[in-house]
Amino acid sequence: MEERNLRKTRQGVVVSSKMNKTIVVASKFKEKHPIYGKFVSKTKKFYAHDEQDDCHVGDTVLIMETRPLSKLKRWRVVKVVERAK
Repeated sequence: MEERNLRKTRQGVVVSSKMNKTIVVASKFKEKHPIYGKFVSKTKKFYAHDEQDDCHVGDTVLIMETRPLSKLKRWRVVKVVERAK
């Protein structure tokens, strides 16, 4: 049997859950500036598939890369790390 490669995972905060079975997750990271060498905070948004529709704005979630599910969705929710307070 052929082994499947490891898939990318990201952890981020849900910024929108208004769509059916879809959430928008914002993942923050730091990147070194090419000229000045200073670390700059950046944010990337990912559209993720939420089958149970149980994620809400403010939740911290773990998402995993998957096959394309729609025009923008290439990620799916693995688990909810922390619920919004």
